Amino acid sequence: MPDTTSKSHTTDSDPLRARGGFADLVGYELTLWEPDLAQVSLLVEPQHLNRSGVMHGGMLSTLIDTACGYCGCYAAPEETPRRAFTLSLTCSFIGAAKAGRKLVATGRRSGGGKSIFFADCTVMDDEGRLIGSGQGSFKYITLR
Repeated sequence: MPDTTSKSHTTDSDPLRARGGFADLVGYELTLWEPDLAQVSLLVEPQHLNRSGVMHGGMLSTLIDTACGYCGCYAAPEETPRRAFTLSLTCSFIGAAKAGRKLVATGRRSGGGKSIFFADCTVMDDEGRLIGSGQGSFKYITLR
């Protein structure tokens, strides 16, 4: 019998799972998702570090982009799923995170309309330190 508890066997029916190639490669998880709010968590591991031994800036950018993108796309289970792609993203690198730290990126929808939305994000570590922040604009897309 196959192991259905591993990430690679997670089904699409779980709305709190960021699924797919890049999400699985990086290892982040969508831990909170509700209207205009999303939280994405990551346990910083050795493969996330740069040559100076701290988390690579691309990882911080990934967390900000992901949390911001999800916060504008919430749909209740009975609603049509929403998706979006990033139009612009600005990141501020404020603190450093080492392996073993758990990071939480909190994205909040700050505005927008029918086809584009805007979001802000903060990334905190498990000691309450601000690691980074960012803002983005996103365009809704229709899946066919």
